[in-house]
Amino acid sequence: MPRRKKHPKLPNGYGTIRYLGGKRRNPYAVQPPTQEFRKNGSPITPKAICYVDDWYVGFAVLNAYHAGTYTPGDEIKFKQIRPMDDRAVDDFCRRLLADHNAQAFVKAEEKGKTFAEVYELFYDWKYGDNAKKKLSDQSKRSTQAAYKNCATLHNKVFKDLRHRDLQTCIDGCKLKSASIELMVSLIKQMYRYAVLYEICDRDYSGNLSAPEQDDEHGIPFSDDEMKILWENQDDPIIEFLLIMCYSGYRITAYKTLEVNTDEWYFRGGIKTAASKNRIVPIHSAIQSIVKRRISRYGCLLEESTYEFRKSMYESLRRLKIENHTPHDCRHTFSRLCEKYGVNENDRKRMMGHSFGSDITNGIYGHRTLDELRTEIEKIKICD
Repeated sequence: MPRRKKHPKLPNGYGTIRYLGGKRRNPYAVQPPTQEFRKNGSPITPKAICYVDDWYVGFAVLNAYHAGTYTPGDEIKFKQIRPMDDRAVDDFCRRLLADHNAQAFVKAEEKGKTFAEVYELFYDWKYGDNAKKKLSDQSKRSTQAAYKNCATLHNKVFKDLRHRDLQTCIDGCKLKSASIELMVSLIKQMYRYAVLYEICDRDYSGNLSAPEQDDEHGIPFSDDEMKILWENQDDPIIEFLLIMCYSGYRITAYKTLEVNTDEWYFRGGIKTAASKNRIVPIHSAIQSIVKRRISRYGCLLEESTYEFRKSMYESLRRLKIENHTPHDCRHTFSRLCEKYGVNENDRKRMMGHSFGSDITNGIYGHRTLDELRTEIEKIKICD
């Protein structure tokens, strides 16, 4: 059986010239590019433009189709002018395809890189072999997870994105605060990279913010569990849990908190306008723990939050305390404030909660450090 001639390979999105079998009068089906897909992602074969008896005639039909000049019956005309020299027509087809690919590349460059393409460049710049600084595997995983959660942006042209597009992506994610904060961080880093390397002219991520989810679900430590924590305060993991339970910051904030051991207060915060740069007096019960931890590590939280979580879960299992997350410490602080009668507005201030429509408290309700200290000291250690 004679072997069929190998024809030039057609580029993706160009269409197909499908051989149906030698017994047909017109064995080649000329099909346009696939436009529809099934729910499982498999392509739906489009209806043929026409059927021809020669591959090169089919190629002429596809070229006319892309140029917008094809009309039914043109294949008969193309067959009549089809050159007899296969090598000559083969070279001609390859030149046409080369021109098509070059034009497609130029159009892609003019259109601009997609969010996904910029991410690939950014990721290599940050984590690749030539990166300025070697970063942890946890940092890589966080970046990858944040990118995955930005799926609605992946195929959009990066330079055409605006703040509204970015914020819509963030607002549409039904994820925990930590995951959304990683998305915001990734987008801002990508914009700094894109502006630096002239992929776009302007940074539209500056005012991007995570939607407020201050009351994400959690279970505070009970009084009995708090008693166990105090009995094991010499454990480095437990001592940090106690610090969080008596100050109410989110765990990532402890990486950058200002710790003043002269006037005994924390200053800092993350996420919302109400949360950032707030002051929380350091409760007298944890002052010695804070001082000891700073002396030992030079900071409050030395390891990554990922590594701390692993150690925390192991410590809680060892102490036979039901599983808690670091964010449960924030819920514990709120519970202790309510239990011991801390002024509600001061509780909101120390936790970085928004006052919403309460303009008087939100704008004019300033409190001194001593006034806040009086409130936080209402909290007792154990009854």
